[in-house]
Amino acid sequence: MPKINSLADYATKRFRLAGKAYLEGGDPFFAPTDSLRQEAEVRGQRFVSFANYDYLGLASHPSVNAAAAAALETFGVGALASRLVGGERSTHHHLEVALAEFLGTDSALTLVSGYLTNVTTISHILGSRDALFIDELSHNSIVSGAKSTVAETIVFRHNDLDHLDYLLRERRDNYRNALVVAEGLYSMDGDVADLVRLVQIKESHGAWLLIDEAHSIGVLGAEGRGLCEYVGVDPQQIDLIIGTLSKTLASCGGFVAGKAAVIEWLRYTLPGFVYSVGLSPVISAAAATALSLMQQETWRLERLRQNAELFMELAREAGLDTGPAIGRGVVPILFADSLETLAASSHLKSHGYYVPPIIQIGVPKDQPRLRFFLSAAHTEAEIRGVIELLAKRKSLQMEPAHSLSAAT
Repeated sequence: MPKINSLADYATKRFRLAGKAYLEGGDPFFAPTDSLRQEAEVRGQRFVSFANYDYLGLASHPSVNAAAAAALETFGVGALASRLVGGERSTHHHLEVALAEFLGTDSALTLVSGYLTNVTTISHILGSRDALFIDELSHNSIVSGAKSTVAETIVFRHNDLDHLDYLLRERRDNYRNALVVAEGLYSMDGDVADLVRLVQIKESHGAWLLIDEAHSIGVLGAEGRGLCEYVGVDPQQIDLIIGTLSKTLASCGGFVAGKAAVIEWLRYTLPGFVYSVGLSPVISAAAATALSLMQQETWRLERLRQNAELFMELAREAGLDTGPAIGRGVVPILFADSLETLAASSHLKSHGYYVPPIIQIGVPKDQPRLRFFLSAAHTEAEIRGVIELLAKRKSLQMEPAHSLSAAT
């Protein structure tokens, strides 16, 4: 007879393998940030979060709040059905037209989850005779899309476009269609893909190109239009642009943008859209307002750039390892091991800075880190303060080694 285990026993075992032991000294995750901020204010202390991707500081903008409140009063909370079978709200069309115009694409389609957008799009457009080429450090939503597709998945080394070119040269002829997926700003390392070269490669091999601009909209480019603007590539050369409403646009959901024929096909066939409810009118109104504000209040883009560059400069002066980050919205500080990463996160939190550790999940086990999301809302004092704490901690840790060296 096979041994029968309960689901609870199975879950306990899997959780242990996933690193549950790291939580024994205290759980640094799922902090109630609103309550912690209120409590700190009552005590006259600070609570500064570097854990939220509110890149342009629009999440609590009065106009965004007012738009959401007005939509609530006018339309109610829910979309109430799939847009295909239940009809849509006018806020949906307004947001999608604005997104396409901003990105420089023909059309756009919004979905209730940015994660879902990658999963459903990647799995939907490829068939059994096709191939999917993804970066080895792709976001989990891309990896999940790869697992869901019947196409063959081929992984190329991170940002190694010579490797991608080689793989396409050797294997492209074996497949009907080929899709290459890369990210505008990689969410764990804060580096970017060479989009100019990617376009050249995809065109030379007759492939399609999908760029996930989730972390680059509002961050890269003089007007925040993403990697295309940042490197001077015409967005019409990109077959699909995936994005999110939950970062710069301060709400929730995702979108896919591209040529009119592509988006029209997806509007009637994409499973994650057709079989899922539409965006809440409250969400779509808030996102549309944030999109408008980022184009009006352009000082926010410059402030974000200055803050990110200051963070990078101070971190490097302090001898902190920022990995391959280019110094825009996402900057990691890498540590030698997970326990030290946890200790550093706890140290910062005790001084009023919230930066949860990234260990086990999302990054290679030998590259634990604190991941900092920089915002236009951060002050110079906050940036200097958090770096100073990390620098002092590093200095104190090095002192015993120096003393021992001198004694011997």
